[in-house]
Amino acid sequence: MTTPPRWLDEDQQATWQDLLTVVIALPSLLDRQLERDAGMSNFEYSVLARLSMAEDHTMRLSELAAQCNSTQPRLSKVMVRFEERGWVTRRPDAQNGRFTLATLTGTGLHEVVQSAPGHAERVRQLVFDPLSSAQQRSLGVALARVAATVRQELGSAGPEAGAPRG
Repeated sequence: MTTPPRWLDEDQQATWQDLLTVVIALPSLLDRQLERDAGMSNFEYSVLARLSMAEDHTMRLSELAAQCNSTQPRLSKVMVRFEERGWVTRRPDAQNGRFTLATLTGTGLHEVVQSAPGHAERVRQLVFDPLSSAQQRSLGVALARVAATVRQELGSAGPEAGAPRG
């Protein structure tokens, strides 16, 4: 005997549709702001921001890809563009030559610092300003739980399921 499907109830369906709107539309809105103000995509900004927060502004590309939920080929294409702009340098990892390190240059740091205020303002407008402080805290708790489940699934899915490799 097969188990009947567990359908979403009315409230869950409404919540799911709202989440889909956010997941699909929010990156596009952030892309528009960053393209207009800084000439980069939200993904590119995310890469620069993560490098700017790393020790010595340096990370292994495999770790950077995982943190940005990116494949190695996608990140590699971005790194080529960033190198051409003088925003990053790449070199073999001296501790393990199988890995490549990316380092944010002074020019790249300047770019992320210049674009951060406009990006933060847009995130505030779209995500935080519509919510009370209590709603912001609740959203944080709820998203942390969902994100933990998603991260766990990504970690156990392997490369064939689209998880970052490397």
